[in-house]
Amino acid sequence: MPKIVDHDAYSQDLARRAAEYFSRHGYAGSSMRKIGTHLGLSKSALYHYFPTKEALFLACTHQVIGAFTSLAIAQDATEAQKLAQLRDLLRPGFAREMALIFDYLRGRTAEEIAADEAMQLALSTYRSAVADIVGEDAAETALAQLLGTLLLEFMSGR
Repeated sequence: MPKIVDHDAYSQDLARRAAEYFSRHGYAGSSMRKIGTHLGLSKSALYHYFPTKEALFLACTHQVIGAFTSLAIAQDATEAQKLAQLRDLLRPGFAREMALIFDYLRGRTAEEIAADEAMQLALSTYRSAVADIVGEDAAETALAQLLGTLLLEFMSGR
């Protein structure tokens, strides 16, 4: 009897595992061949699931964002406590993720970044998480403060 494969679940698993590879090696340091080898697949098998490296990166972004949105913020906390919880949730992988984002965006124009589905997905998800805490009107400022705080912590070695 032929093996039955749930292609959606399998491609999601590949994307989850590829996200770890991208995070460790950067976007420019990753090729479909290297990622395939890491995943135990040939390059052509990987292309069967993801037609381009950009498509794989977008699938990885969906996996990371999906994991982020499943994290819980205490609803009985104050606004400041909720923002601190959100900051603490983002902190562990922040430096690596920012390095990956800058690597991914290197050489792109503002228009290309604004049109990039992976970046817009990440930005809208983070903005929405902050808006749920502080409201739509204050979300942009609060998100800038949150990301700025994490960047300053990283740059100062804290």
